[in-house]
This record gives sequence, C-alpha cells and structure tokens, in this order.
Amino acid sequence: MLAAINRHLDSSAQTIIDLQRQLVAIPALGPLNGGPGEKDKAEFLKVYLKDMGFAEVRELRAPDPAVPCGYRPSLAAVIPGRNTAKTFWVISHTDIVPPGDLALWNSDPYALKVDGDILIGRGVEDNHQGIVSSLVVAKALLDLKITPDINYGVLLVADEETGSKYGLDYVVKHHPELFGPDDLFLVPDFGEPKSEMIEIAEKSMFWLKVIVEGKQCHASTPKAGINTLLAASAFIVRVPELHQRFDRHDPLFDPPHSTFQPTKKEANVENINTIPGRDVFYLDCRVMPGYDLDEIMGVIRAIGTDVEREHGVRIGYEFVQREQAAPPTPADSEIVTKLMAAVKGVFHNEPKLQGIGGGTVAAYLRRAGHKAAVWSTLMHNAHQPNERSSISCSIKDAKVMAALLFDV
Repeated sequence: MLAAINRHLDSSAQTIIDLQRQLVAIPALGPLNGGPGEKDKAEFLKVYLKDMGFAEVRELRAPDPAVPCGYRPSLAAVIPGRNTAKTFWVISHTDIVPPGDLALWNSDPYALKVDGDILIGRGVEDNHQGIVSSLVVAKALLDLKITPDINYGVLLVADEETGSKYGLDYVVKHHPELFGPDDLFLVPDFGEPKSEMIEIAEKSMFWLKVIVEGKQCHASTPKAGINTLLAASAFIVRVPELHQRFDRHDPLFDPPHSTFQPTKKEANVENINTIPGRDVFYLDCRVMPGYDLDEIMGVIRAIGTDVEREHGVRIGYEFVQREQAAPPTPADSEIVTKLMAAVKGVFHNEPKLQGIGGGTVAAYLRRAGHKAAVWSTLMHNAHQPNERSSISCSIKDAKVMAALLFDV
C-alpha cells in the first residue's frame, strides 16, 4: 500500500503547482499585519477538501472583532483508519506575512512563478509547503481508496504569524475533543534544506519593551533636563550580565545557551540640539528551559533600579510577548522515533534532534500534554523577498507523512 501511495505522490507535481498557485493568489494576512484574516483562504480550502473526498470538514471559528467577518477560521478533516482511536495529525497554518518591499521581488508575490523545481511567491514555503504536502497525501489515500492503519488528520490553523491566540492555541483550549491521548502530531513549519533536523524542544521567549522617562531640554543646558538616551544606553550595556547570571547550557539547542539581545530602538527627538526626555527600546530574550521568566524579569528590574538611581529617570516595562517553555517532546516518544525512521528512509540521511530558540505552535500541544515534533524540508527563506519552495521536497515530505500512517 505504501508503495502505491509513493507512486501516486511521485506523479503529484502538477497538483502541487496548481494548489500553490491558488493559495498564493489568496493573501491571508491577519489584522496585525494589515489584512482581513484567513476567511477567504479557509473558504477555498474547505471546498477543496470536500471536493477531494473528505466526508466532513469542521470549521473552528475563533471570535476576533479585529477582522471584518468577526472570526478567524481553522479547518479540521480526518480520513478514518483501521484503528479509529488514534490519529496522526499534520498541522499547518494558512496565514502569511506581508511581502514587504515589492522592489525586492523579481515577480508579483501573489502570482506563483514556476522555475523548474522551484516555486516562488509569498507563502510558498511558510506554510503552503506543509499544507500541500499534507493534502497530496490525503489525495493519494482517497484516490486509491486506501485505508491507513490509523486515522489521518489534517488541521489547517489561523493566526500562526502573530501569536496563535486565534489559531492552534484556541483550538487546543476550546476543542480538546479533537485530540486523543495516543494521537501523533507533526508540525511541518521548521526545518533544514537537508531535512536533518527534528525539533522537539523550544526555549522560553519574551519580548520586553523598556520605557525610560526623564526630562527634555535644550542640549546646551543639559543640567536643566534628564537625558534618557544616556540612561537607556547605560541599561543596554548591562544586558550582557544576564548571560553570566543565567548560564545553563544544553547541546540539544543551537545556540546551547540563553540569549538576551537589545534589538529595536524607537525614535526619540527629531532634532540634534534637544536632549530626549523619553526613550524606548526592546529586548529579545530566548531563555533555556528550567528558568522561570519571573526570575529573569526580577534581574532586569534590578538593573533598571540601578539605572534609575544613577541617572534620575523612571523606567517602565511592557511585555510584547511572553511564553514560558513548554515541556519538551521526549526523544523516545512514538512520534519522534517513527518520524526519524521515516525521514531516514525517504531522504537517506541521519536526522538529529534539536531544540530551537524560536517558538512554534507545537508549544500549545506540548503544554496540553501531547507529543509533537516539528519537521520539514525547507530552504530557509520564509518572510524573505522571492520566497521559494521545492516541488521535489514537497513530494518527499509527503512520503514521510504517508509512512507515519502505516506500521512499517
């Protein structure tokens, strides 16, 4: 049966091109990215799944007053297996990011360009490749009338690019009945070109906005004011102290330690001869599992207290994003061991387990007690101009997904 499925997948290049072309032409931008949400793309995919032969397609609507339709749709569809108590879920996301500067694109980002094995357009890698790979597996099963050993579930979620509050986070919290205790979960939204990395753990993450308040004045009379740029700079040069204080290492991760980085700096005064009375900067913190983010924040506040005392400023803090690390997926769990074997069998490589500093939607599954792995074969150009995806890699990824449905 698996051999027949693989032959079907080998002939699916045109299906992949056609589906990618339709997906690229439907921008699914969340409201924080200046768009109306995923409704149009979800409606297209709902019809596509039904026409493919899925008996039922569930639409899971997360209320969101920020979009015109008032909700953010996710879709769930299942092909029954011989063992209907267990489901292998492939979870992809339908939303994309904006194309950015159009002058950096060599073609229309919303019109698919085909260049041999390469597909170019916004979203083709992030995360259309995951979508199309999962759907050509479903098409093979339905076209060939093959019943897998376990259920095959396709879950297409909203809002991955801006926090998942209206996507998988919502689905896990409000529709727990979808998932069983023995289900397997694959998130094809992170990977390497050689397909050798399987993500099973993530660092804690928080983005912190630091607001420094002082007193604006003319630069020729600095004693009349309180220079917030000096105070902000004094704060920033002490950020490396966090690396020394929180120095836990784990070779599973790359880099194998926490990272604390000053990043964005907002503009203050417009003219050179004015001392700024307000400065705002941001910290990007990726923290090794095992550290409580409250403890990290306590040390940051202590640095701020020192700066306030030394410079006479007031400092405030706002969390832009905060995620405590979810429990890792055990290396000996069923999804990990089967995925490693399937990847090795299809790609003839030596896949390795890894933890990452970035967050994925797998964290929401792990916090709910589910075992999830993140893997795919990607060219690492998500969010970039001229985003690319490989047809042949999409087919090979689909073969890995298919192998997980059978006890081989």
